[in-house]
Amino acid sequence: MSYHKRLLLLAGLDSVIVFAAVFISYIPLHPSIETFSNTNIFMTAMVLLLCHHLFASMFLLYNKAWEYASVGELISITKSVTISMLMVTLFQYMMDYSVYGRVLFSTWTLLILLIGGSRFWWRITRDRFIKADKNMTQVLIIGAGQAGTLVARQLKNNRDLGLMPTAFIDDNPNKYKLHILGIPVAGTSMDIAAAVEKYNIDKIVIAIPSLNKKQLTRIFEECSKTKIKPQIMPKIEDVMLGKTPVSQFRDVEVEDLLGRDPIKLDIEGISEYVSGKTVLVTGAGGSIGSEICRQICPFKPAKLVLVGHGENSIYTIDMELRNKYGQEIEIIPVIGDVQDRDRVFEVMEEYTPDLVYHAAAHKHVPLMEYNPREAVKNNVFGTKNVAEAADTFGVGTFVLVSTDKAVNPTNVMGSTKRIAEMIIQSLAQHSQTKFVAVRFGNVLGSRGSVIPLFKKQIQAGGPVTVTHPDMTRYFMTIPEASRLVIQAGSLGRGGEIFVLDMGEPVKIVDLAKNLITLSGYTTEDIEIRFSGLRPGEKMFEELLNENEIHPEPIFPKIFIGQAVLEQEEEIQFLLERFENFNAAQLKEYVINLANRRKNRVYLVAK
Repeated sequence: MSYHKRLLLLAGLDSVIVFAAVFISYIPLHPSIETFSNTNIFMTAMVLLLCHHLFASMFLLYNKAWEYASVGELISITKSVTISMLMVTLFQYMMDYSVYGRVLFSTWTLLILLIGGSRFWWRITRDRFIKADKNMTQVLIIGAGQAGTLVARQLKNNRDLGLMPTAFIDDNPNKYKLHILGIPVAGTSMDIAAAVEKYNIDKIVIAIPSLNKKQLTRIFEECSKTKIKPQIMPKIEDVMLGKTPVSQFRDVEVEDLLGRDPIKLDIEGISEYVSGKTVLVTGAGGSIGSEICRQICPFKPAKLVLVGHGENSIYTIDMELRNKYGQEIEIIPVIGDVQDRDRVFEVMEEYTPDLVYHAAAHKHVPLMEYNPREAVKNNVFGTKNVAEAADTFGVGTFVLVSTDKAVNPTNVMGSTKRIAEMIIQSLAQHSQTKFVAVRFGNVLGSRGSVIPLFKKQIQAGGPVTVTHPDMTRYFMTIPEASRLVIQAGSLGRGGEIFVLDMGEPVKIVDLAKNLITLSGYTTEDIEIRFSGLRPGEKMFEELLNENEIHPEPIFPKIFIGQAVLEQEEEIQFLLERFENFNAAQLKEYVINLANRRKNRVYLVAK
């Protein structure tokens, strides 16, 4: 209905109601026929009608969408009617008409009942019409608090979305069987499956912003029994700021089910050591390297040098950052391989960075078992080249991205990363540059990680291959990993190894099951097949050696260690005689070298 038609309809309806209320209130006192021709009554009705239209316009009663009426609209009606009646009382007093208090009160009551009733009838009719529409998607909202109510109201008020809030689930027992906005609270999170069946639910929306990871995982497990893929409402702050509509739900991601809350590091304290500086990132086109660049840019470095050997990946991150920060930061894309010592020194001399984040590496465990020479060339020689160039040209801080697989390594990849740690720790003993390393667990969603593989297998209809039912890994998100790198650079004094407290390790098979459910399937639809351990893999990973454990972190959620290095000669032996090793000899040597007892890392208090 157009605005003008709505205005005429409401104004005409109110005019009838005003005259009816006045005469109905007078009839019990003056039941004779003369009541309808009484000038006093007629003038009172006319004044009341004019006052009502005036104050109805002031309180926007003709501009409201009454199909969405609530308590706020009823308050507006009460204010308009009350002020109108006060004006009529004043008029009668000034004109010396007979003022009947009971009549005026009766008229006031009738106006509120009739005008309010006519408006709310509009909403009631609409709600019944919507509920009768079987084509709408029936929505179960988990959380009957403020956020859940906000979602329900938005869905009810926006019929074009095609979503009908049908029931709430809430763990507060005091809300059980209550009706909120006319919607029943069907039980606790343990009753999700029963509520889905009872109310023929098509969609589940989780609307509890304060939910921690363990609670979310528990709710997700209950939702998985229903074969309905749950979604989460957007962040409440984004809704309140108008960045995201409350109805823009997102799928539950694997990151949401880590079993712990995301670790938020204090990156505000690093502003001084990044702002206005020249920062160089190797492997800048990779998953970790590119995210490090994204996290650094808000701190406004003067220059950001993106180094990588992949043309397309460097082009992609260069264009992304240039579009967003190109007016504030000088972004310099550099194509170069860390194995090319001359090129590394050339770049380092040209840009003389203040900070270097070394993320370039070969990291695929089974692949490096078949290619140990390439692992050594990239992870060992590449690190040596970049680190020595940083030392030569006076870089302030050098941060090596390492791995938990460098702890008691049983494979080539982990061993080469441990040797890389040893190289920078050796340089740290005599260099003006602060050399530190950061050990990661498995990074969710990074290239070569298990998540993209599982997703591809699920898209293909399965099976999802897991090496062993008892295999566990530590997991962290890409933003967590990149923030840890930046934080380590600000905390390091030289020679330390930083480790993120990633909570409890996660079973890979549980991760596979969750991902299958998140994709809208069950383990009956997508088979999980155990393929056996691959070359170089462990059943579980370690973050620290037995000698590294320290009761207190150096920083919230960060542990730190100091190495005692005594193998410089043997590392030099490897580097000088690298070409003389065959693949089998090289593999054996690097694993043995990385596992020497005297190369253990001891935690120290700073």
